Amino acid sequence: MTPKKLTRRLVMSCLLAAGLVTGSGKETLAGPGGAPIDCAILLCLAGGWPSSPECSAARAEFIRRITPWPVEPPLQIWRCPLGASAPSPAKPGFRSRIFEAAMRSSSAASIVSPLRSPSPEQIAAQIVQANQADIDISGQEFNFVRSIRVYHVEFTVRKERDYCGEHDATRVGTYGPQGEFSWSGYSAKSVPTYVMPRVHGCPDGRGRVRAVGVEWKDYEGNIGSELVRY
Repeated sequence: MTPKKLTRRLVMSCLLAAGLVTGSGKETLAGPGGAPIDCAILLCLAGGWPSSPECSAARAEFIRRITPWPVEPPLQIWRCPLGASAPSPAKPGFRSRIFEAAMRSSSAASIVSPLRSPSPEQIAAQIVQANQADIDISGQEFNFVRSIRVYHVEFTVRKERDYCGEHDATRVGTYGPQGEFSWSGYSAKSVPTYVMPRVHGCPDGRGRVRAVGVEWKDYEGNIGSELVRY
């Protein structure tokens, strides 16, 4: 099986696990709480956003979340019910672990409702309140989750009489060992140049940059990014 076919199979498994594919074959990706689509975001991101309807919808939601306002974590892994697995001496690879978790969740979901999507209450019951993954993702095979960076730039520079006045409220969003997301202060002058060009000198008048940039690496280490200006 080719990597693209394997990735699509894994995506569909997680869609099944989240109750996104019903007995009629119709698919719905984004509910009011955003819970189902995060399984697709996780796997499509890992696979380098392969070409498929599921991954196109997942990527659109990934970018929508960083579009102000508010700026949200683009991947909310705690909303993907992967299911806990018992530790073993030899850790299986990423694809094996994610597929096993998806299959376990899919079997449980089919018992509850094999022909219809789960109710909002059932989905809510699957969401981990601790805002982190419900399986151990501390291994290097999940480094692609921790590679995500969200740069929220709010920078203003204005020439005064004898000095250059700056206001910088930039922050960066990062992911922790178990996929927990947090914001911290950052310097606009340190963000990648695709988000904001380097500032040289002081403009005649006033300059302002308001933008959100997101970057990531897929499972193979390939780099990607998107920018939203506002």
